[in-house]
Amino acid sequence: MSNNLYESDLQLWIEQTIGQLKNREFESLDIEHLISELVDLGKSEKNTLKSNLKILLAHLLKLHVQHDVPDTMKASLYSSVVEHRLRVLDNLTDTPSLKSFLNEALEKAYPDARKVAIKEGKFAKFGVRVPQESEYPMICPFSVEQILDEDFYGL
Repeated sequence: MSNNLYESDLQLWIEQTIGQLKNREFESLDIEHLISELVDLGKSEKNTLKSNLKILLAHLLKLHVQHDVPDTMKASLYSSVVEHRLRVLDNLTDTPSLKSFLNEALEKAYPDARKVAIKEGKFAKFGVRVPQESEYPMICPFSVEQILDEDFYGL
């Protein structure tokens, strides 16, 4: 029954599984799917961290490369940096074991962050200089400490 329930109504399967665990009905657990869901949950936590790092790094990089943009443009980037840095810090607080994944997450997120920064940089308007791709470092120019520092903005 639980195998069919897993396929037909995941939310109900989760509720049933929680009930089985609370009632210590271990023999009736759908172990195969429970393991699969726990593995996916771990991947989800890592993907959330990488996603938040990607935007944080992209906007730190834009501030670093396009440091001469008007203050109105900087304000939007500052807001994004603040928001995504808080998300990263929340990820690390809520799931402390992600700290051991942080360097790997940065390595995986930076190439995409660079692409985002380059693409967004090409949208410059109103006489704002469009940076050359070569101005965006191939290797992340920020340390972990800088990335997590709430007063650092890539400048």
